[in-house]
Amino acid sequence: MKMEEARRRDIYFSFFMFTADLRPNDAGYTQVLVRHLKALTEIGYTGFDVHIAPGPAHVGHHAEVESYISLRRAFDQAGFRDVKFTTNVGTTRTFDPTSPYEEQRKQALSYLKSRVDITSVLGGENTIMSGPFLYPYGIFPLTDDGEGIWSDALQDWMKPRYAAAASIFRELAQYSAEKRVKLAIEPVKNWETPGPTMVSEALNFLESADIPVCGVTIDTAQVVMESQGPAIFRKNVARAAQQSRLNYVHISAPDRGAVRDSWIPWEIMLDEIEPVYSGPYLVEVFNAIPPFESSMRMTRRRFWRPGEDAPEAGVDSAYDVARAALRTLEEKIASHGRRSHP
Repeated sequence: MKMEEARRRDIYFSFFMFTADLRPNDAGYTQVLVRHLKALTEIGYTGFDVHIAPGPAHVGHHAEVESYISLRRAFDQAGFRDVKFTTNVGTTRTFDPTSPYEEQRKQALSYLKSRVDITSVLGGENTIMSGPFLYPYGIFPLTDDGEGIWSDALQDWMKPRYAAAASIFRELAQYSAEKRVKLAIEPVKNWETPGPTMVSEALNFLESADIPVCGVTIDTAQVVMESQGPAIFRKNVARAAQQSRLNYVHISAPDRGAVRDSWIPWEIMLDEIEPVYSGPYLVEVFNAIPPFESSMRMTRRRFWRPGEDAPEAGVDSAYDVARAALRTLEEKIASHGRRSHP
């Protein structure tokens, strides 16, 4: 496979390099985003993944959706009408679809439907809403004495939570299908959430809850750090593909930093994913910016963001890291093609 053929695969870039909040009502910040979009499309990215931050408590979901309509209009006017967008969404302590309380689950459903609406506004038809939007991100259960719940006790505690979310996700999946938005639940590490932390857990939930039009995200970093091993990885990729649930693939280094020369087991992963997946790959780099520097306890230096940070000698810029990641991924896809079709 030649490099030109590798480029036919859509490769997106995550805006976690720059921000966790697009601030859609801030016209000045929109121009910062536009400058990043221009630079990254010139590098060669065909789309972008953006995090949809929870809005202020006093702002209704309808107003949030309207603000993203305005943001997408600004992107279009800046020349990015044909650029593709996917979204990253997480649930919260307030908007918890696994809550034992029906009213809170209904609030969570309304919240998640609004995120589907925002995803549709930004990405159009056949786009993807991915992220840890099953169990609330970063929330861990405690006993009445304030002690953490772990291991077998945690697994038992999660069972009724998954069951409570089943009807919510059936309705959400139907809604997203009508909007032509693909849902992709992303398992994340065990220090980020109590569950689901593995692809097999997300697939188990979708199968047991009988939710046919909802899928999963496979993230290379999550698989390496929260892994059951290559054999289970192969089974999970095949299982997801057979059920049409492999909806997104994130390419991310285990330290969530630069992809070039990172500990990604390229051959194992691409050998399984490439033959069964035709969607976009997302290059995901978490920069050492708020809130990630504290929530992920980052000790590495920040990749400086052109136009936002002062250049620093000996430190790569965000654009340098993005350019190298795209080149690396294209080379790995091409190399896989040569091995598959010598």
